Order: sequence, then structure tokens, then C-alpha cells
Amino acid sequence: MTATMTSPVPLSQRARDGSPDKLKTAVGSAVGTTIENYDFLAYGTAAALYFGDAFFHAEDPVVGVLLGFLTFGIGFAMRPLGGIIGGHLGDKYGRKPVLVGALLIMGFATVLIGVLPTYEQVGLLAPLLLTLIRIIQGLAFGAEWGGAILMTFEHAPWKKRGLYTAIPQAGVPLGLLLANLVFLFSVGLDNELAWRLPFLLSAVLIVAGLIIRLKVSESPEFEEAKASGALEKNPVLSVIKSDWRNVLRAIALRLAESGGFYVIVTYLISYISSGDAPIAERSTALTGLVIAAALGVGATILWGRLGDKIGRKPVYILGTLLLIAFGFPLFGLVNTGSAMLIVFAYVFGLTVIHDMLAGTQGAWFSELFPVATRNSGASLGYQFSAAISGFIPLIAAAIAVPLGFGGVALVYMGCGVIGLVGALLTKETWGRKERAAVDAIIAGDK
Repeated sequence: MTATMTSPVPLSQRARDGSPDKLKTAVGSAVGTTIENYDFLAYGTAAALYFGDAFFHAEDPVVGVLLGFLTFGIGFAMRPLGGIIGGHLGDKYGRKPVLVGALLIMGFATVLIGVLPTYEQVGLLAPLLLTLIRIIQGLAFGAEWGGAILMTFEHAPWKKRGLYTAIPQAGVPLGLLLANLVFLFSVGLDNELAWRLPFLLSAVLIVAGLIIRLKVSESPEFEEAKASGALEKNPVLSVIKSDWRNVLRAIALRLAESGGFYVIVTYLISYISSGDAPIAERSTALTGLVIAAALGVGATILWGRLGDKIGRKPVYILGTLLLIAFGFPLFGLVNTGSAMLIVFAYVFGLTVIHDMLAGTQGAWFSELFPVATRNSGASLGYQFSAAISGFIPLIAAAIAVPLGFGGVALVYMGCGVIGLVGALLTKETWGRKERAAVDAIIAGDK
């Protein structure tokens, strides 16, 4: 039972201060999203560097990479179903149980990858088992995001919701950082531990995440809606029927962020280090990822705070314009073979462009939907886009065969165009009018 149900807090105080658990909730959500992204992104790195040989036994290295990216995409294809399940349960029974359950399932599946037999050991059973586990990962990851963001959003002070929701969003670069630090360490191991170790080590993170998440209180806004009988019997169907336009807008907005992200994080590392004459060493690409991810933890939060200051829409439009403009310069920098310029390409593409979009998303998506269908609506938009963007590395690798890096640059830019259109068509939820209204509530004028 929360304080909001036994002794209602004045609206002005809730708007100004948020809940007493606001910071603990944000940190607890961030720990969970870090673990989820560590687990999921470790797979992307392993698919680019190792899985072609370990699981698919392809004579042509390009075919092996394509098959690795195919299973990478399969996990994303399952994320909308995970989002539907997690959104329905989160809107009907609460955000917290979904968060804990998704973390357990995701962690268990990831550790299993670390002990899977290879193609040489069991033949075709190896890629089949890998694909099955990847499906489980996708379901868990799809269920997790909405609850983590909404728990934080609904606990936060109204004028700092961009800042607070950017904290769990910072779990993306932090998970990327941890995953690639482990791969950077293990790349020197001349045996299967080079790819098994990152998955096995996730067990440590899972225990830490569960301890923190179990201590986080349920969303006060959900508890209020539950107490007043305002919950929807079927929130997924309700949001599809009444708010499908915002779901489509969220898909477009999200595709810019996630599509561009996976070109850089997953495809680019293979582009740099594969082939008969690699552009640079794997360690150079991994170093670029690590530096960009380390800077991105703070940058994501700062971009979220900027959205609180000037609105969600201006920040997002700027990010999509930079994404469109950076397509060919990205490969121009990488193709020099200069370690410094390759690292700069990663930093600008991730820390500036991607994190600008990711840091703004949490609050904007949450504000597009009412409490009763918020988990379902935000999760549907976020995860259906992920189902598309998860195949971006596969599309990029395939289009690079006839068109080279120019084709991949166009794919990257295309994601930005879709996101820009989405941003222009989506209403501003935190403009001057909304900020003034909240200021008036806090001042006690309403």
C-alpha cells in the first residue's frame, strides 16, 4: 500500500517533488536496463566477431556473419510479442512484477549462451539452440523496457521527468560499455572463452540487479489508477483502438535511434575488422565502442535534461538531422584506417547522435499515452520498431555486397529520415504551454 492511497499527497507537492522513492527507482531501473542491454548487446558483438565460426560453420566468412546477424535479428523480431505481454501485464497488474520477471528470464537465457555446444561438437543442434535462446532473450527484453521507463517516469518530479527517465536510458551505453570491456579483455584469449566469458559473467550482474529491483516500490500513478478503478481490462486492445496513431509515431521515432545505433554498434565492427584486408584491428573498433559508451552514460542524462529545458521535439529533430547528415562522413572517417578518426566516428555517432535521441525518448513516449495504457502503448511503439531495426545489421551486410559502404550509409540515413518525419508529426508534450501549466500547479495556482 502506498502513501498515495492512504494519505493523498497534494498535486502541487507531487508535481514538485515526485515520490520519496524517485531516485531509488531510477537507479534500480537503470541497473536492470544496464543488465538487459549488456546481455543483448553482448550477443551482437559476438555475432559480428565469433558466431559465424562457432555456430554456423560457413566456408565464406560473409555468409557466417550474415547468419550471425540473422539470429541477432530474430531476437528483435520477438520483442514486440514481449512488449505486448509485458505491456499488458504492466498495465493490468503493475510495473514491478514485470521488471523482476523479465530480468530473471533474460539473465538465465544469456548465461545459457555461455555454455552452449558449438557446431563442431553437436552439428546443426548448435545453431538451433542458439536461435531458441535468442527468441527467449527477445521476449524478455521486449517486456522489460516499458516497465523500467514508466516506473521511473511515474515516480519523478514533473519538471525533471526527462532527466529521470534518461537515467534508465543510460543503461544502453552502460550495458554496451560493460559488454565491450569484457570483449576487449577477452579478444586476446585464443580459445572459446573469448566469446563465452562475457555471457557467463552476466550472472554476477543478474544477482546485483535483482537485489536492487526487489527493493523498488510500485508506481504511485499505477496504484492510484488501480485504487480508483481506472485500469483497462484489455490495455493492449484499448491502445490499438484509441491511440494507434501515437503507436505509429513512436515506431518512427524509435527507428531513427535504434536503426542508426545498430549500424554503428553491430555492423560497423564487422566492416572494420573482417575480410582479407581489414581496415583496422578488432581492438580499435572495440576501443571506439568503449570510449563512446563511457561518455554516453553521462551524455544520455544530459540530453534528457535538455529535453526538460526546451521540450522533447526540438532535441529529437536535431538528433535526426545529424543522423541524416552523418551517413557518408561516418564511413569517410572509418575508411581512413586512422585509430583516432575511427574512435571519433564512434563517439560522434553514439555519444552525440544516438544518445541525444535515446535520452529524450523515455519522457516523450511516456507522455504520449495515459496511465491506464501507458505501458502497452509505449512498449508497442518501442518494440515494434526494434523488430525492424534488429534486422538493420543483416540488411546492411547484405546491401554492402553489391553497393559497398555507400549502400550502408544510405540505410543509416534512411533511418534518420523516418525519425525526422515521425518527430515532425508527433505533438510536443513538454512545450512552453505544458511547462507553464506545471509551474502554476507547483505554485498552487491550480
